[in-house]
Amino acid sequence: MDDTNRRKQLIYRANHRGIKEMDIILGGFAERHVMGLDAESLDRFEAIMAEADRDLLSWFTGELPLPGHIDGPLFEAILADTLAARG
Repeated sequence: MDDTNRRKQLIYRANHRGIKEMDIILGGFAERHVMGLDAESLDRFEAIMAEADRDLLSWFTGELPLPGHIDGPLFEAILADTLAARG
């Protein structure tokens, strides 16, 4: 089944979060990687996207500890990608 529309919708949603920092973090990652994610990672990305922006920002900055249901390789990949993109 072709899931291109789902991927495009996730990219759009990642770029229009409501908090500019989250647009940059999630939107940048989505633009660079969502089209190549496997189905499981795509589901994980969608789950991360379902979290509140304030919570996500606190987790990405390390202000709050990362909860177990979010912790994992994809979250770490998003963080590493953001740091790498900043140069």
